[in-house]
Amino acid sequence: MDNYSANSNIALNPIPKITVKKMVKDLSSLYINIINKKLPYNQAPAPFLWGPPGVGKSEGVEQIAREIEKETDKEVHVIDVRLLLFSPIDLRGVPVASADRQFTDWLMPRIFDMDKSDDVVNLLFLDELSAAPQSVQAAAYQLVLNRKIGEHSLPENTFVIAAGNRTTDRAVSFKMPSALANRLLHMELAANTAAWLEWAKENGVNPTVVRFLTNNGSWIYKEENLDHVAFPSPRSWVFVSNILNTFEAEDNDLERYFNYIAGCIGSEAATVFMAWSLGGNRIPPMADIFDGSILEFHTKSGDVFYTLETSMADYAKHLENKECLSRERLEAACNFAINNLPAEYVYMFWNDLSAVETIKTKLMACRAYTRYNAGRKVK
Repeated sequence: MDNYSANSNIALNPIPKITVKKMVKDLSSLYINIINKKLPYNQAPAPFLWGPPGVGKSEGVEQIAREIEKETDKEVHVIDVRLLLFSPIDLRGVPVASADRQFTDWLMPRIFDMDKSDDVVNLLFLDELSAAPQSVQAAAYQLVLNRKIGEHSLPENTFVIAAGNRTTDRAVSFKMPSALANRLLHMELAANTAAWLEWAKENGVNPTVVRFLTNNGSWIYKEENLDHVAFPSPRSWVFVSNILNTFEAEDNDLERYFNYIAGCIGSEAATVFMAWSLGGNRIPPMADIFDGSILEFHTKSGDVFYTLETSMADYAKHLENKECLSRERLEAACNFAINNLPAEYVYMFWNDLSAVETIKTKLMACRAYTRYNAGRKVK
């Protein structure tokens, strides 16, 4: 579990990293219980969703709305407010003279114009809160904590959800006072391949993208590429899917769309995606290789060998990140590589695995690896 500092003033205690799917389930359950038990909506603590760019915070809020509609007799309206584009006046309202011209009144901002009907639930989503200037944050936090700004109050049928990027994401981020942090329900969201693939299959994501990420799960999100303008994330993979669906691109003509794809996920990811797509449909499922279910594979194509080796190395790293790369799985993968790949690709596999220190330690203790290299030395 990663620790991170939300700003220079406070260091958040470690909180569990959860998937967007888990966040949707937890918050939906909380809100549905409050609605069905006819409790005050302000009984729900205001959540703050921390997460990297593109992880799916906005989409998760939309899913919460749909879950509430399914489990209650309410219609849900999502009011999506991108605070980075707001000024304090947009939230506080415009000052005008009172009727007797002795005091100042404030015109109600548009975001307070919500449906107050009993059969409606309002979800006010304050996105990019940590990226907003501190003057805007001060006004937004009054909404989050007190459900009002000045004389303007949110309707009783409103839940408030806030979200923002972490400072470690190299995105724009301003300080959050510790007194405020202690008044929020914090959730840290992390990209999860299995959960995203489940969502992708239900939402028309291009099959080539689904197949690629099924076998190359670590490419769902590359945190080390956040300094780049284009990098892989759940959101940018949807962009790739939309492009392929728009052109009705087949696996064998994806090279025509390389610049589009690279513009969404970066050249490195696009190159790997392209190489896999050209040969990926001809390689066995990675799970079967690492479980020992497939022992033989026949091809004479160098492109397929390359795709197979890189997919195996990537899958091993994916399992290691999940702490699921057991000795048995690594042995099965090493035996498969030795029995089915040319020697140069076997050594590529060793080198790729050795790039991760924890996997390298396991590899050194792998019987298939030590026997193979001992045999090569004898020759």
